[in-house]
Amino acid sequence: MSDYRIHGATGEWEVVIGLEVHAQVVSNAKLFSGASTEFGAEPNQQVSLVDAAMPGMLPVLNEECVRQAVRTGMALNAQINAWSRFDRKNYFYPDLPQGYQISQLYHPIVGEGVIEVLLDDKDESTAKQIGIERIHLEQDAGKMLHDQHPSYSYVDLNRSGVALMEIVSKPDMRSPEEAGAYVRKLRSILRYVGSCDGNMEQGSMRADVNVSVRKPGQPFGTRTETKNVNSVRFIMAAIEYEARRQIEVLEEGGTIVQETRLFDPDKGETRSLRSKEEAHDYRYFPDPDLLPVELSDAFLSECRESLPELPDAKRHRYEQELGLSAYNAAVLTADVTTARWFEELLAATGKAGPEIGKAASNWVISDLFGALNRLGRDITDSPVSPKQGAELLSLVADGTLSGTLAKQVFEIMLETGQDPGVIVEERGLKQTSDTGAIEKVIAEIMAANADKVAEYRGGKDKLFGFFVGQTMKAMAGKANPQVVNELLRKALG
Repeated sequence: MSDYRIHGATGEWEVVIGLEVHAQVVSNAKLFSGASTEFGAEPNQQVSLVDAAMPGMLPVLNEECVRQAVRTGMALNAQINAWSRFDRKNYFYPDLPQGYQISQLYHPIVGEGVIEVLLDDKDESTAKQIGIERIHLEQDAGKMLHDQHPSYSYVDLNRSGVALMEIVSKPDMRSPEEAGAYVRKLRSILRYVGSCDGNMEQGSMRADVNVSVRKPGQPFGTRTETKNVNSVRFIMAAIEYEARRQIEVLEEGGTIVQETRLFDPDKGETRSLRSKEEAHDYRYFPDPDLLPVELSDAFLSECRESLPELPDAKRHRYEQELGLSAYNAAVLTADVTTARWFEELLAATGKAGPEIGKAASNWVISDLFGALNRLGRDITDSPVSPKQGAELLSLVADGTLSGTLAKQVFEIMLETGQDPGVIVEERGLKQTSDTGAIEKVIAEIMAANADKVAEYRGGKDKLFGFFVGQTMKAMAGKANPQVVNELLRKALG
């Protein structure tokens, strides 16, 4: 149970949250037409006669969109309905040319499922299961443009008819943090499956946020729905604001109106848009132009076999087979592009198991991520390839480079794009284990610091680090630290 509570004037309140996530299906064509779904085209350039609702035009279901919805349902451990049906949801809006939306109210393609989220990546005991109510397929509406003309609104129908999966959660979340973890995990799974690119900035994934409040242990309160919130941060902020607003209304003796609201990210607040319609207001009925969808066993088997290793399975494998910490495994599997990069890195080393896993994961999370952050780039745009990273790790593993030298070489790789082996040869950055050369430097340092030698031998053990530092400095960081330690202990007695 979440212990998140909001303290009002009359005591503690609990927040109840459910999310309806609209995820644009990855497909080349729209749900019922052959028009392109590519993002960024000029307005009204990707509109078929079906999307524009010209008389006599009939929808034809895109099999790839069905396949992607089924694969998504399977990845969420959800019930797949072998029989489903499309309904017409009737409402008038200027960017909805048909005057209705083709959706699935009564018989969705996917039924109940579950997502497990970790509220703390370092602690598996913070796992929480959040129920999925259903996933249904529907077509998107177009887009209204209100800022192109002083007195007119323009309509862009490029998005009209694009396939959406509406993924409806159960009201199982009890804090903004849980909602944020849920959306991040859902986005991660969709990107692994390849059914949605998860690009919230471009609108290909957005959420309607249902919020109500109650005194702990009481029945659910009246909920409001905040529409089309397009970032995890905004979803969490909308929940926080809306919960506090509802508590204020209730504590002042008012009642919560079931309504649709909008979130203003600039002000960090929600505002009323319209009263909430009920299902009967939309006059739903089966779409007469579309037959029910019946899925064969062969189709379902093909969908299941096409699924990749999913984030939870990959995380557990990294912990068990590579010996990674829960935190490192969670970070490396959170996004599919990071996981793929890391797998390529491991493959390029030619090694397996904890021997390489820990070193590789630590290098990716601290050195590589740190550098990418600094450069304002992501892993898909990394100036260092997995093959180059593997070569650098191998040079450390075989003693050619010390940790300090490896960091120097890595910085040069970032600047030049050169392979680490070439940098080591050209710049003479190889680590030395030449005992004669190291002993000579140690003798010189001891002679120059006779007082400190006497102090060390008199019991001031902490001075050992001073001698190590001086030796490494004199050898420009190229001495093998292990050899330095052994020779210093021998020389200092």
